[in-house]
Amino acid sequence: MSKVAPRTPAPGVLVPMPSLDRAHAGPMPRPAAGAGAPQGLELRHLRYFVALADTGTFTRAAERLFIAQPTLSQQTRRLEEIVGTPLLRRRRDGLQLTAAGRVLLTAARTALAQVDQAVSQTRQAAGLGRPRLRVVLPSGLPESLAVAAAAGLRAAAAAAQVDLTWLEMPMDAEFSPLGTRRADAGLGWLATSPDALPAALEAMDVGEFEPEVWIPAAHPAARGGTISLEELASLPVIHGPRRAEPVTYDAWTTAMQAVNPRFEFTDPPLRCSLPVTLALAATANRPAAVLTGPATAAGGRAGPARRSGPAEASGMVRVSLQHHPLTASAALIWNGDLPRPLQQMLFETADSLTAPAPPQPPNWPADHRPARLGPPRSDVPVIG
Repeated sequence: MSKVAPRTPAPGVLVPMPSLDRAHAGPMPRPAAGAGAPQGLELRHLRYFVALADTGTFTRAAERLFIAQPTLSQQTRRLEEIVGTPLLRRRRDGLQLTAAGRVLLTAARTALAQVDQAVSQTRQAAGLGRPRLRVVLPSGLPESLAVAAAAGLRAAAAAAQVDLTWLEMPMDAEFSPLGTRRADAGLGWLATSPDALPAALEAMDVGEFEPEVWIPAAHPAARGGTISLEELASLPVIHGPRRAEPVTYDAWTTAMQAVNPRFEFTDPPLRCSLPVTLALAATANRPAAVLTGPATAAGGRAGPARRSGPAEASGMVRVSLQHHPLTASAALIWNGDLPRPLQQMLFETADSLTAPAPPQPPNWPADHRPARLGPPRSDVPVIG
């Protein structure tokens, strides 16, 4: 009999693998107790696994890694055999990590980042490359702070002959991108004082910021240009979603619930710009306010019944919040084991961000650019 050649799957077709269907599979062999690190584990297994977790499908992960999909499936099966437990499950909406898979993902990110950093430092010690600094700039930062920080870091890096890599990803209260070694430094919001940070991190406070508050023009507080926290908490307030800026979201929820225990923020109906959110708030069945993320330096005053172009069209007015109870402390944070020249560069940049700003021209508009309400984007590096 002639042999039948195996069929080659068409490009982009997901090949079912036994490792993802446990219904008829036998138990996986477990590493021997006390055996230490699993034998046969390679860095490529961890890189493949992280790519699968990031993309959610074998097809996209294989494209990102520039390998064949069957190879990726086989190596994933091999990784599961090495650790002795399933790491992934197939779902209609993509791959889902098991509890063990989530643990391994965190450890894999840390291990890969440490290896990359060690290789970079080794090359620098041998005179084969310039120092590199990976900096996180979250998407929800006030524009004035983000612009000043980016410009200051770029100038300092050029003077110190340091290569900068910009990363746009969310920063939680634990500053996970730094703790897992996916980044070296970044801007974020402090949930506690800098002294309460983990010992591995250093931080410098670079300023206090507060949100913009918009209310319907027909609200009594619109005439005076200010509103109390109690009045604001009595309205539906569109703010968030929480995943965009969890630190400030949680802190401001606590402040609002102190005056109204039943208060909860309302997520924006669409993840769009501030003008769209204002228009939707103005046409809601019940009058609603809009609260942006940290947007302006704390302590400013909006002025009585001040309107901008998009707000005027939708009947919303920006007001000040009495006594400024909703604020957020921005900080530049970095890993404390960075080489001293890099730490000095970050220290000087943070110091420059706290310097008094030059006076603005008399006719310069106070809010020439609307604040951003959008959620954080995916972890997409931008090389600069």
